[in-house]
Amino acid sequence: MATRLITASVVVGLVGTGLTTSDGSAATGEYGWPLAPRPSVVRGFDPPEQRWMPGHRGVDLASTVGAVVRSAGGGVVNFAGEVAGKQVVSVRHPDGILTTYEPVEPQVTAGQAVSRGDPLGTLVAGHAGCVGVCLHWGARRGAGSAARYLDPLALLGVVRVRLKPLQPGDA
Repeated sequence: MATRLITASVVVGLVGTGLTTSDGSAATGEYGWPLAPRPSVVRGFDPPEQRWMPGHRGVDLASTVGAVVRSAGGGVVNFAGEVAGKQVVSVRHPDGILTTYEPVEPQVTAGQAVSRGDPLGTLVAGHAGCVGVCLHWGARRGAGSAARYLDPLALLGVVRVRLKPLQPGDA
């Protein structure tokens, strides 16, 4: 009996996200959870088909008011302040990814270097769409019209990848 071999090139957890370092290696391991203990994901990443359409450009993580929000990776604070009535902190990482955290009362300032796990501020109530208190954690690569929103869970290597047969009936 002949055996059919199906091969596929996959970087587990990072398929199609473009989450690589400047040398092309996978970003997994450079990032950690922004909250401790490991939070529950109460709303996942659900990007719009077109950038101007509604969608959820990050993940919501369950927590409590006053929880310490930590930088998911090393980098430089890009922004710390108010945007549209919400307190926001963003960090630019060496691999070109920008992570965002809201609503967070900042304890850092723009231009400040941070390492993975360094406190950025404390979580405050008020993220729309959350029952209870949660942190909205986002990630993107690029800026302006070239920005691509990414699932921040892919930074942690926890994105679920499902492989499918190349053709119906293959197994």
